[in-house]
Amino acid sequence: MSATVAPPPLADRRTRALAGQALRFVLVGATNTAVTLSAYALLVLAGVPSPMAAALGWALGAANGYRLNRGWTFRSALRGLTPAARYVAVQALGAGLDALGVWLAVGDGHLHRLEGEIAILPAVTLLTFALCRGWVFA
Repeated sequence: MSATVAPPPLADRRTRALAGQALRFVLVGATNTAVTLSAYALLVLAGVPSPMAAALGWALGAANGYRLNRGWTFRSALRGLTPAARYVAVQALGAGLDALGVWLAVGDGHLHRLEGEIAILPAVTLLTFALCRGWVFA
């Protein structure tokens, strides 16, 4: 006689799916960082001024993030200008909130610069994940 195992409850499957998306989002963020830093380093070595190299490197990292998050993290079929513009808006909001949070944490001398970034980054990451999941790629 073979034993049958009941499928997990719907809530368990949704929780696992959400955790999988969150993990993929973090992994995409790591690849964005690698792309950004690699592009920046190569552009600086090629003689591009640092501010321009930083902007171009960031743009390449953001494009990488858009593509991977759309296709892998959220498996969205959305294409075109609307999701791309929303993604840029979410990234700009995240950058602004990150800068504000670091300014607040470091400005009064409560934390050192790196500690300030480490303190604010998880909250900003959760917010951008929620916005990408519920608005950009929904």
